[in-house]
Amino acid sequence: MYSNNSESVRDALCFFMDEQKSHDIGFVQFPQSFYNLTKKDIYGSSLSILREVELPGMDACGGPPYIGTGCFHRREALCGKKYGKEFNFIYEQNVLNKVHEGATKLEERAKILADCTFEEGTQWGKEMGLKYGCAVEDVLTGLSIHCRGWKSVYFNPTRKGFLGVAPITLGQTLVQFKRWSGGNLEILLSKYGPLSYGVGRIKLGHRLAYCLWCFWAPNWLATLYYSVIPSLYLLKGISLFPRITSPWFLPFAYVIITETLSSLGEFLCFGSTLQCWWNEQRIWMFKRTTSYLFGFIDTLLNLFGFANSGFNITTKVTDQDASKRYEKDIMEFGNSSLMFIILATLAMLNLFCLLWGLERMIMNTKTSNFESLFLQVLLCGCLVIINLPIYNGLFFRKDSGHMPTSVTVKSIILAVLSCFLILY
Repeated sequence: MYSNNSESVRDALCFFMDEQKSHDIGFVQFPQSFYNLTKKDIYGSSLSILREVELPGMDACGGPPYIGTGCFHRREALCGKKYGKEFNFIYEQNVLNKVHEGATKLEERAKILADCTFEEGTQWGKEMGLKYGCAVEDVLTGLSIHCRGWKSVYFNPTRKGFLGVAPITLGQTLVQFKRWSGGNLEILLSKYGPLSYGVGRIKLGHRLAYCLWCFWAPNWLATLYYSVIPSLYLLKGISLFPRITSPWFLPFAYVIITETLSSLGEFLCFGSTLQCWWNEQRIWMFKRTTSYLFGFIDTLLNLFGFANSGFNITTKVTDQDASKRYEKDIMEFGNSSLMFIILATLAMLNLFCLLWGLERMIMNTKTSNFESLFLQVLLCGCLVIINLPIYNGLFFRKDSGHMPTSVTVKSIILAVLSCFLILY
């Protein structure tokens, strides 16, 4: 990450030095932006909805969370001080009575701060500085600052204040969201859970806004269910949804259409494209069926003492061939990760269910119930289209970024076994 705007410091100071509204501002948060995004944003790394919708929306509740980068903190807020009405008076008195220390004394204090044992026996990592022991210590730190009475400000200038490096492979993206989703779930299940810890400290709306990220990980269950069960029952010929001629079909149609249009409208409103929106839907499904699943499992194992959660760093160093494929918006696989086995199995399962299910419906015209299976055909068909890069990586690509043969074999075997189990 590097500074991309020489005026960022001045802009932040403008918020801190406002004579009427600055006294309760704990930190000023700039958006997380990236300089290496491609035109189609194949991995959904732009975080455009988070940056343009969710974080600005939290300004009305008390401010955005601390996201670990591009942030300016007030020293008192970061060091554990609670905000109260008397803070402004004390702050002004401290400024007026400030004693200027000599260079020698400052140097001695700096040596103490740089010592490896400085934090031992202190409140650092607990009540002062960043919170320790959490995969998303930035969000937890921001929540603690808000609960001490401070507010934050979100500032998104036209020229981005800071730019970082976005993941350029699918594996990097999934590992990153595994850490984020698991860490936020860890906060929810700890004593710092927004719904409990924030009572009497921050507004209800602010607590619910934090829960938006805390409930990322549990979403794996619903997504995995709708990626598997309707397709398998389509293969079996059993309807799970109302007929398209039934009045009960209208609520389903309403939800599908409005959710799709609102999501697409948000993307187009903020200068994105239809292709970027579609890629975001693909990554959304990939994350929920792998990253959120493993983040959920890791958090529970850690909670019950079966494992220790480690901080998985998202590596940004990749070979030149992978970088060239990323610039061409070609999805990178290249290893036999368990996450890729799950993605490939789901892709093959939906392909088999769609083709086999349609074949059974066409051949058995006397008992065809296409009207009652329409939504399942639509859902299964959309999942097949979303997984087109997976099929390409499994069967057609010859470069080093294709799916390994072991992943292809395992996914086909697992998908075929699932189909036979539901049929027989």
